[in-house]
Amino acid sequence: LPGLHVFAIAFALEVSVGKTNTVMALNNSNVLLPCTFTTCIGFQDLVFTWYFNSTEMIYRGKIKNKASEPTIIWSNPRVEFVGSTTKKDNNISIVLNSVEFSDAGKYTCHVKNPKEKNAQHNATIFLTVVHKMVETDNTLTLIIVGVVGGLIGLLILFMLVKRLVLFIIKKTQDGKKECLVSSSGNDNTENGLAGSKAEQKAPPKA
Repeated sequence: LPGLHVFAIAFALEVSVGKTNTVMALNNSNVLLPCTFTTCIGFQDLVFTWYFNSTEMIYRGKIKNKASEPTIIWSNPRVEFVGSTTKKDNNISIVLNSVEFSDAGKYTCHVKNPKEKNAQHNATIFLTVVHKMVETDNTLTLIIVGVVGGLIGLLILFMLVKRLVLFIIKKTQDGKKECLVSSSGNDNTENGLAGSKAEQKAPPKA
């Protein structure tokens, strides 16, 4: 039934290695391999195991219940347990000491909970070992961003200047048109120009 299926999922065992499943370590340093587990109905005689490249066991521990810390069943001499299961999180993280290049690979945190009918779950983390840590140089990125920003600023300034110049030219042309219209509408009779009333009068008789 759908309701029973949702109920089963809610009480399922879950194992997590955090937000990212990749870790980078400097050669000959110590590296933390994080792992936590959750279960809504609790646990009893829970067994957790760390594997290297899926087959090589490097640590195994057992937790009697929530009130007790894990006990070691077997451990690689270079592996140290640093978690705790009596606090808020069920932390079963380990530290791998004196990392070597040959330690690079896949590490799997596997958990088995007899209280959930021997439910099992695991999570994987990938370790990369490097000769030295390389700091990310953002200088080129900053230069590119600065240049692009400057070009955009110049483009905007050019467009504003262009609009201002066109506005001034339009106003100047409108002013000239007004002058021409007003000049053509003046009465020329006072100046005796062609077509004026002065020319239309008949010459005096002799």
